[in-house]
Amino acid sequence: MQLNFKEIFTAFMVLFAVIDIIGNIPIVIDLRKKVGHIQSEKASLVAGIIMIVFLFLGQNILSLIGVGVNSFAVAGSFILFFIALEMILGITLYKDDENAAMTASVFPLAFPLIAGPGSLTTLLSLRAEFRIENIIVAVILNVLIIFIVLKTSSRIERLIGPNGINIIRKVFGVILLAIAVKLFAHNIKALFV
Repeated sequence: MQLNFKEIFTAFMVLFAVIDIIGNIPIVIDLRKKVGHIQSEKASLVAGIIMIVFLFLGQNILSLIGVGVNSFAVAGSFILFFIALEMILGITLYKDDENAAMTASVFPLAFPLIAGPGSLTTLLSLRAEFRIENIIVAVILNVLIIFIVLKTSSRIERLIGPNGINIIRKVFGVILLAIAVKLFAHNIKALFV
C-alpha cells in the first residue's frame, strides 16, 4: 500500500469541489424542513459506501446493465435539474410520503446529491490517474467533512438567518441548474459521437 499525500490531496480537492457540500447547505436545510430530521451519520455513511463501491465496481455495473458512464451522467443531470428548479422557483416536485423522514437521508441526500453522477463519474476518471488507496483516503476525508456540515447545518442556518438562507438557496439553485446543464451537455455530446 503506497499512500501518496499529493495524490490524496488532489483527489480530495477534486471530489470536494464536485460534491460541493458547502453549496448544498440550502438543500440540506430545505430537506430538513420538509421531513423534520436528517440522519447525518446515515447520509454520510451511505454516501461513502456508494462512492467506494462505485470506485471498485462502477464501470462493471454500468456495462453489465448496458449503460455507459455518459448515459448515467445524463440521467443524473435530470435529477439535479429538478432539485435546482425546486430551489429557484420554490415549488415542490419531490413528493412527500409517510416514510420521507426515513428515506430523505438516503434519497435525495446521500444519492444523488452527495454521491451523485458528478462525484461517481469523477471517481471513475480519478481511478485512471491515481492509485486506488489514495482515492479511498480522499473519499473518507470528504465523508468526514460531509458529516460535520450535515451535523452543524442548523447552526449554520441560525448564523445566516432565514433571509440569508433564501438568498443562498436561490443562488445555489442557479449554480446547481448550471451544473446540471453542463453535465447534460457534456455527456449528451459524448453519447452521439
